[in-house]
Amino acid sequence: MNSNNHESFLNEVVTVLKSIENTVPANRAAFKRGFSFSNLAFEQQLTIWDYIWNNGKHINTKLQAYMFIEKHIVNPKLHLVIWEKVMPWQQKVTEWSMCDALAKIYTKILETHTEIVYEKLKEWNDSQNLFNRRQSVVSLLYFSRTKKNYLPFSQIIILLSPLLADKEYYVQKGVGWCLKELVNVYKEETMDFLKENINLISPIAFTIAIEKVNLEEKEFLKQIRKIKK
Repeated sequence: MNSNNHESFLNEVVTVLKSIENTVPANRAAFKRGFSFSNLAFEQQLTIWDYIWNNGKHINTKLQAYMFIEKHIVNPKLHLVIWEKVMPWQQKVTEWSMCDALAKIYTKILETHTEIVYEKLKEWNDSQNLFNRRQSVVSLLYFSRTKKNYLPFSQIIILLSPLLADKEYYVQKGVGWCLKELVNVYKEETMDFLKENINLISPIAFTIAIEKVNLEEKEFLKQIRKIKK
């Protein structure tokens, strides 16, 4: 199957999307109805959707490619082949929603191929690209309730700590999200980390990080923050 075929499939997806409402439910309905290539073998479809992600111009086109991966990520046997195709997708991310959509994929593969994914997150953690840095912490836990196992606390903090002083808004939102989920998984260690680094955590990250702690703990952390300012 050559690139001309792939381009025709891309045009097919674009044409379908032009005929529907610009909403996520409408996009999901379009994906469920399928395309002319939807009955091909998984590996063939993966190659097609990889082309569509990399060459599609509109966010909804990429969303269709993401939905294909989302459908198949439930099968751990496919994780490595998915990772090899989808890991480079991060370099096409230009806004937070697609960054976080990919985090749902990356965090699942992190559970089954921990070393491979973690090494890439470490690389992204020091990237000049703000969405790579955001991804390096959001993928660690995503929504912790969706995960069956977690990295050790120390491995998570190694990637969180360098970004506490990051100047980018979306990176700080990612730091706060990771800290909030970390409270669910390692509460005692995370509370200690928050206390020790209270004056290093940005207002954006701090507000998100304490969303789910109880009222007494929240007020205590706020008081410490005032004293140490």
